[in-house]
Amino acid sequence: MNAPVSHASAGSPAEILRAALAGLLDGLPPKVAAQAVDRLIANYRGTTPTDAPILRDRADVAAYAAYRMPATFEAVRAALDAFADAVPEWVPGSHVDVGGGTGAATWAVNATWPEERPVTVLDWADPALALGRELASSNALLRSAEWRRSRIGAALTIGSSDLVTVSYVLGELTETARAEVVDAAAAAAQAVVIVEPGTPDGYARVIAARDRLIGAGFRVAAPCPHSAACPIVPGEDWCHFSARVSRSSLHRQVKGGSLAYEDEKFSYVAATRFPASPVSSRVVRRPQIRKGQVLLDLCSTGERIVRSTVTKRQGALYKEARDASWGDGWPPA
Repeated sequence: MNAPVSHASAGSPAEILRAALAGLLDGLPPKVAAQAVDRLIANYRGTTPTDAPILRDRADVAAYAAYRMPATFEAVRAALDAFADAVPEWVPGSHVDVGGGTGAATWAVNATWPEERPVTVLDWADPALALGRELASSNALLRSAEWRRSRIGAALTIGSSDLVTVSYVLGELTETARAEVVDAAAAAAQAVVIVEPGTPDGYARVIAARDRLIGAGFRVAAPCPHSAACPIVPGEDWCHFSARVSRSSLHRQVKGGSLAYEDEKFSYVAATRFPASPVSSRVVRRPQIRKGQVLLDLCSTGERIVRSTVTKRQGALYKEARDASWGDGWPPA
């Protein structure tokens, strides 16, 4: 079975970000970092919605950056990669990152479309904005980004932008505030990408946002092959994907793990006001490789989940199926 692939390579945005993160915990007592991480885990699993900033001080921000930025970056970039495949001729001329904190989604947009553009990161935590600005100074294409304090929720104002991202934010908000944030993004943008943890609750928030975007006139570009109702029955399953994250020694120290990687589960929706070409179907579970056959669970344009069996007799298609990964479009281009 194919494992999720890490995108990092020497000199890539992921490596530049990892280098910029190095040393953040220097001088921070391990107990303080561990306590901050424990609290962040509860928040980012969506169990403690709040109307106050999650990141309160430099210690919180350092722990957040070490614990979450690499995984958030890879999850958002995986979502953006699928979106970019559906709009191959489109490049955002501007970007607003709502609740961007230290800027993981901003880095992911830069990695997907590597050129300088007007970027505004909105967050209500001054320590997060300060550290995000500091980290971005190591990336020549992000040095002109604007880091602006803004309350995320009721009365959120977003300037007109080609692309608005909202990643790992909705779980921090009340249900009413979530709707207001999605509506503000829809009113401001030509394209909206929303990413949440790959849990049943995270998926539910993504589906609610998807419905609001469609109601605002958007069409779904990814991951769904259509803009109709999701065929997954609530409570029986949930749509989510996986991105492999290379873990630095700093990351392993904070998370208490020993492996050189981890798999970040996430749910997402990417929607646009302009034409897009979604895949005809998408692999929504890990392919099952059996002797002489591969089983693919696919979300299809027929608004249903179907299982496709690709056998060795199908030659080149069988080889493609063996190489297929969870989250890929199918059939291959």
